[in-house]
Amino acid sequence: MSAAVSDVETARASAPARPRGLDIGRAVRRVLPPLVIGGAGLVAWELVVRLNQIPYYILPGPLLVLGTLVRDWGTLYPSLLVTLTITGAALLVATVAGVLIAILFTQSKLIELSLFPYAVILQVTPVVAIAPLIIIWVKNIPVALLICAWIVAFFPIVSNTTLGLNSADHNLLNLMQLYGASRRQVFWYLRLPSAMPYFLGGLRISGGLALIGAVVAEFVAGTGGTQSGLAYRILESGYTMQIPRMFAALLMITCTGILIFLALTALSHLILRKWHESAVAREG
Repeated sequence: MSAAVSDVETARASAPARPRGLDIGRAVRRVLPPLVIGGAGLVAWELVVRLNQIPYYILPGPLLVLGTLVRDWGTLYPSLLVTLTITGAALLVATVAGVLIAILFTQSKLIELSLFPYAVILQVTPVVAIAPLIIIWVKNIPVALLICAWIVAFFPIVSNTTLGLNSADHNLLNLMQLYGASRRQVFWYLRLPSAMPYFLGGLRISGGLALIGAVVAEFVAGTGGTQSGLAYRILESGYTMQIPRMFAALLMITCTGILIFLALTALSHLILRKWHESAVAREG
């Protein structure tokens, strides 16, 4: 058995080392173009607003939005924390439940065929259509928002992880079975490493979807007070015609989604960089 495990680990560890001298140049080439395009777009936006004298209640310029964000930070930041809490909790629950259910699917094809269609039903059902029912059925608003965000974030994890667990190299699987490996050993030494890139890809998708689900659920709930999220601040700003604050809240949501994606991408690279082909740098 130890020989089979050694063969599997050797097959997965034979990847070239990352050339460190190219890291900075590669990072600059990847980051600079979108920054230049984004900066040009913001300048064009500001010029269009100023030259056409567009009223701020129709389209505020980026400088006014930024100034409003700084001025109303004391109001918007607590709402951001509320939305982030729901997003993080939903992503955590979706990750744990998705991985456990994916493992269950790989243990029995009958279970997968019986339950996977219901996971698809959850994915294709618009959360904005069922959120009002969930909020009515679940009296606790934060829990209802968590359920709505979880429904959106759940499917990519369970789908990608199931695909990854079923994508283990059949030759290595036959080798481990030949050496008498148990189901637990096959899972830990072969299926889990094979599924890791798929799982991390699903996690990156679910991170953004959890945020979207939380915001949509907040829109539907429409609850105010100190425990309201950014979606309510957008609604509130629209009702009171404070359009710059609306854009500032929208900017916070967008930046939060970008940061979530970047954090999960960095986590994926950190885990895969030494052994998986998708993260190993190549010369030339």
